[in-house]
Amino acid sequence: MDNLKTQGISLPKLGLGTFRMEGDACLAAVESALSLGYRHIDTAEMYANEEAIGAAIAASRVPRGELHVTTKVWYENLKPDAIHRAFDASLKKLRLDHVDLYLVHWPSKAANWGAVFEALMELKEEGCTRAIGVANFPTALLKTAIEDIKAPIACNQVEYHAMLDQSKVLAYLAAKSIPLVAYCPLAQGRFATDPVLSEIGAKHNATAAQVALKWLVDQDGVAAIPKASRRESQEANLDALKITLDDADRRKIAAMPKNIRCVDPAFAPAWD
Repeated sequence: MDNLKTQGISLPKLGLGTFRMEGDACLAAVESALSLGYRHIDTAEMYANEEAIGAAIAASRVPRGELHVTTKVWYENLKPDAIHRAFDASLKKLRLDHVDLYLVHWPSKAANWGAVFEALMELKEEGCTRAIGVANFPTALLKTAIEDIKAPIACNQVEYHAMLDQSKVLAYLAAKSIPLVAYCPLAQGRFATDPVLSEIGAKHNATAAQVALKWLVDQDGVAAIPKASRRESQEANLDALKITLDDADRRKIAAMPKNIRCVDPAFAPAWD
């Protein structure tokens, strides 16, 4: 498994997303992923599954130093006191003494970004999180965080897949040597019937989804966190790493329409 180095942490390029996984099903999925060799687990306070993930990590006995855990603070909690409360609650549920990465889950129009990043930096300086970052930040907000506030952003986690153009955010992050972590990397199942990806998959004895996933993790500075609750899906995502795409494959994927956004809630920022 390749890793991305950022702000003093090592981020495996393929992780396990856990949105909409709860309770015993989440516990079983994370236990399965860890047994298969996954070492990057992504969660958030809003997912209501940190307790199950904490139990799975404890049961796995994977050495803490081998594991990367990301969690996130919800956009309604972006005041210093609320950030600290939310973080403490997440850490307790996860049964950990620190997380590797703590992210702002979504931006808020009401946020005082100087105060937000000051609170996040306090958590980092206290050793509670090894790094801090953001999610769902378009380039205008990235510039505020990175250039104006000078926050040590370790990543920007955004929706990114073969049907959505993220070239503007990617270019900005690349110029700053900051990774992009792609959520919804399989476009919530939309790739299964895509003729272009299916044709490429047939050439490589792979599925369309595996091709789409390998296309992402082949990119410099990009990690992906597909949600996979079934062991078969987790194995298939790991097997995607074995595919070798060629330039012709990449040209075909580049030519696909890139206008499908799966996640766009009412509170989302103005996208680039």
